Amino acid sequence: MDYNVIIVGAGPGGIFTAYELIKGDPAMKVGVFELGRELSKRKCPIDGNKVKSCIKCPVCSIMSGFGGAGAFSDGKYNITNQFGGTLYEHVGKQKAIDLMRYVDEINLSHGGAGTKLYSTADTRIKRMCLENGLHLLDAQVRHLGTDINYVVLGNLYEELKDKVDFHFNTAITTVDRIEGGYRVNTQDASYSCEKCVISVGRSGSKWMESVCDSLDIPTKSNRVDIGVRVELPAEVFAHLTDELYESKIVYRTEDPAKHTENTNFALLVSKHFSEPFKDSNGYGESIARLSNMLGGGVIVQRFGDLVRGRRSTEARVRESFVTPTLAATPGDLSLVIPKRILDGIIEMIYALDKIAPGTANDDTLLYGVEVKFYNMEVEIGDDLQTKSEGLYVIGDCSGVTHSLSHASASGIYVARHILGMDE
Repeated sequence: MDYNVIIVGAGPGGIFTAYELIKGDPAMKVGVFELGRELSKRKCPIDGNKVKSCIKCPVCSIMSGFGGAGAFSDGKYNITNQFGGTLYEHVGKQKAIDLMRYVDEINLSHGGAGTKLYSTADTRIKRMCLENGLHLLDAQVRHLGTDINYVVLGNLYEELKDKVDFHFNTAITTVDRIEGGYRVNTQDASYSCEKCVISVGRSGSKWMESVCDSLDIPTKSNRVDIGVRVELPAEVFAHLTDELYESKIVYRTEDPAKHTENTNFALLVSKHFSEPFKDSNGYGESIARLSNMLGGGVIVQRFGDLVRGRRSTEARVRESFVTPTLAATPGDLSLVIPKRILDGIIEMIYALDKIAPGTANDDTLLYGVEVKFYNMEVEIGDDLQTKSEGLYVIGDCSGVTHSLSHASASGIYVARHILGMDE
């Protein structure tokens, strides 16, 4: 075998898998194959140039490369089982929290020391939410910030680069089962390994689907979140953001089948589909296409116009006390968003108005459609291993995790399982 372990993808899942493998066994031969570039070479060609729109690079430096799609994010690590994925269903609730805290310790020791850890537990805001039929989900949130997040990733790479074989700018075309392990194939070469860990992130969902098809690994449709982005004066939510940095608030409408959540001023309704329809992402894409057809892109509507059943016009938006900061076409969201979902959004805005008076103001702006897609869920066992022994699927491409912290924790867990260190 060329390697003991091959890792496909150098996002958070892949990075922390490699980190823990080498820490546990420095002699282990580990190869990491990544579609994008190393961190220092990840440059978007339109960044700082006059070109304002994406030029569709063959490999996007924002989405791919060492650090994954979160490399240029604000470095937000949520330590919680209440959102961000369902890793706890496989490893247990306490184990999942312990793994996320361990990831936090690694980040702090690699340049993240001194960053703030927020908490929603035992806050007055949590009590305020409960008094008004809202639920503030419990979480500790480590906010590294964009600059420190980049430093942490850089330090992790410096520690790993001489201990792990990194193959950047390398697309894996197929993964084959061979005697005693696996073979991963590029256009020019093949590499063999005893164990294979796939962590290609959300952007690798189509490729992951092809691997599951070729190896006959079962999958199932995940949910899709559909909603709007809310824009209102900063002072309306200042008492929440100043204390919590970011809050995730859940409101259950009178119909228990509907679930609405507020995240970073995005109001999203989660929609799960059962048999016979399975294409949740296709459903979300069709709504996004309808929005583009009606508004030429993003539609903006005043909340007052929405509840009165009339479209917003340029004149009404211009006269609003809230000045739009996003380029959008005034219109009518009720022509795009299904009634059941729209009813949930309106009900949630009125509920939020109880803890943040002014949310349901007529001039509050709603931008749509906001659609959040999730990968299909790959059938994996409690050890995050597929039915094809020795093949692990972790991070967001598994459909099990949806966050930096959960993806990183899944990598630690799999590395320990491979090393025989899991309890």
